[in-house]
Amino acid sequence: MAAGGVGANPKEYGRGVGSIKSRLVSWFMRWYLARTGKKGLDLSKMPFVPEPALVPLRRNELDPVPELGERRVREPVSKLPLPFGMNVWLVTGHDAAKTVLSSTKDFSNDFANLVGQAGADVNHNPGGLGFADPPVHTRLRKLLTPEFTMRRLSRLTPGIQQIVQERLDAMAAAEGPVDLVQEFAMPIPSLVICELLGVPYEDRDDFQHLAEARFDLFGGAGASLGAISESLEYLRGVVRRQRESPGDGLLGMIIREHGDEVDDLELAGLADGVLTGGFETTASMLALGALVLLRDPDSFQLVHDDDEAVPGFVEELLRYLTVVQVAFPRFAREDVDVAGTTIAKGDMVVVSLSGADRDDSLGTDMERFDPRRPATSHLAFGYGVHRCIGAELARMELRAAYPALVRRFPEMHLRVAPEELTFRKVSIVYGVESLPVLLTKSVPTSQPVAT
Repeated sequence: MAAGGVGANPKEYGRGVGSIKSRLVSWFMRWYLARTGKKGLDLSKMPFVPEPALVPLRRNELDPVPELGERRVREPVSKLPLPFGMNVWLVTGHDAAKTVLSSTKDFSNDFANLVGQAGADVNHNPGGLGFADPPVHTRLRKLLTPEFTMRRLSRLTPGIQQIVQERLDAMAAAEGPVDLVQEFAMPIPSLVICELLGVPYEDRDDFQHLAEARFDLFGGAGASLGAISESLEYLRGVVRRQRESPGDGLLGMIIREHGDEVDDLELAGLADGVLTGGFETTASMLALGALVLLRDPDSFQLVHDDDEAVPGFVEELLRYLTVVQVAFPRFAREDVDVAGTTIAKGDMVVVSLSGADRDDSLGTDMERFDPRRPATSHLAFGYGVHRCIGAELARMELRAAYPALVRRFPEMHLRVAPEELTFRKVSIVYGVESLPVLLTKSVPTSQPVAT
């Protein structure tokens, strides 16, 4: 979801730290108003979020900022310094993160906690699984689960391979540098989601535009809510057409098997959850993972030569990058103790997934990327009942895309010096704005090339 609303250029996302701070204030204030019932506050006049509160949303290129690790060692559950007496807790320890993420008894994900009395239009509720509690969450997830088993997902394998090859063909036909973000990382997951949902081929250009407009849910309080509304309206239209003539994709399957159990709004919300959960995250992984390959000749060669090494490479990459930096916010149902810290009823809890995945409890030297590291119980897909339902689909895309990329273009290298790359400055889903590469070694000698 673009921070500037529908149609905004995704490359602009992450620029202007001050404006993002003000958006975060607006988002937090919606929650504050919901808790207190206060009205009439001018959010535009609120002070910026204090810099220390932005620690879980920042990075130093591919690594979390050092302050996040320092917090994890010193205090795995710590209070974020926010104005107006808002109690927001940051969880950075791996064990504490699993405790919060797994407990629906102690913590709620309900969207109403964010808006409540703040007056947000019901159409702004994104629906889906991330903002629902049991039993609603349980019922909706049961509708989706059969489609995300490996048996069902295996039918997508030929389509994924074809999509990847078509993107590589398009890149090979291009003249000059190629931007891996625009030409590789973004089209692959959006087209795969088209296949999954059963979006008709003639609608795929519209769907890709919609996907690119649906950047970070927390990127902006006003504009992003408008993007949610447009997304849901579009998907309601897709659902209505599927009602009339169910196809072979996820939507058609649910309608055929559970048509009377789910209404159009819920089904559009589920589809929107698949879009927002499976597009930007996988696109960011594809781009940042390609950057890891370009910077690390060892990993490049390993993925190029050894099929059996690819799954382990992908798992370590998921842990190391953890592109979804924080989980959906939780709200304490009652006073609860987490890692020796008392969190009061109604307090917001933010789990730093990127912080927890660097915890030394997972292994040795977790700040370092090691493509041969044994598998860890990383939290890149979350944990508990809200763990990403599309985790296996994401793995399928990554395992198909990386080997195909390096084998098709074994001489591929960065078109610019590494320090010229621009990363998102403050974001829930981390990413690089562009990744220009040359596909062969035929470059001018004056051209800076990263090795």
